[in-house]
Amino acid sequence: MSALDTRPGEPTHYSQVWTFRTPRARLALWAGWLALVALFVWCWQVMNANTLWIFVTDAPDQAVDIGSRMFPPELAYLPELLMPLWDTLNIATLGTLGGVILAVPVAFLAARNTTPSALLVRPVALFVIVTSRSINSLIWALLLVAIIGPGLLAGIVAIALRSIGFVGKLLYEAIEESEAGQIEAVTATGAGRAQVIHYGIVPQVLPAFWGISMFRWDINIRESTILGLVGAGGIGMKLQSSIDTLAWSQVATILILILATVVVSEALSARVRRALI
Repeated sequence: MSALDTRPGEPTHYSQVWTFRTPRARLALWAGWLALVALFVWCWQVMNANTLWIFVTDAPDQAVDIGSRMFPPELAYLPELLMPLWDTLNIATLGTLGGVILAVPVAFLAARNTTPSALLVRPVALFVIVTSRSINSLIWALLLVAIIGPGLLAGIVAIALRSIGFVGKLLYEAIEESEAGQIEAVTATGAGRAQVIHYGIVPQVLPAFWGISMFRWDINIRESTILGLVGAGGIGMKLQSSIDTLAWSQVATILILILATVVVSEALSARVRRALI
């Protein structure tokens, strides 16, 4: 039964609602929990199969030791980081620009209300989006460094390829959610398909487009800082070099600079999104 909470002069209402489950439903619920516990135990065994716990137990001491070597940061190293930081910003910005340019037509081909063929073109566009989102930018950079060589170009292309899926997915969903009334009004004037898209859909998704683009740029700032670890240019190359030479005070300086850059980009991105949306 349900517990009642009544007061004089006030309508009676239920403070707690009991739900009834059939024996089959209860059995299925317990079976689901049992399967979840069994999966957790199995995953734990797989994880521990090749784990050397002597290193795990020693990890806190190692972390304290490395942390003590990082401070004080070597601020005199900061001028050498300005040009790699500029390269990182260029990788993020140009990569975002390239990804957005490629994502826009893919999004319109993937949206149900704008695709020219729901049976042929739309699956291909969705496959492009899924492929882009499935491969991390670091893996894209690793492949591109092997194909076109190390440097900024590999980082820019990696960021662009990764951005297609993110921007394309959010944008095609915004296109599909366009208000039908405005589209029907433009169609009623005798406008062609391109005019319907230009006057009926684009004005509706334009604020979302700018917001998505700025959000992706903010994400790419963070991702581009580590692409140098695989030779794709930017401040990540300095970070890898400092780690290889055990220059922990330089590593601290790099990490502080990366943190400051991410904080500034986050604030700038949020401000621009508020202004556009």
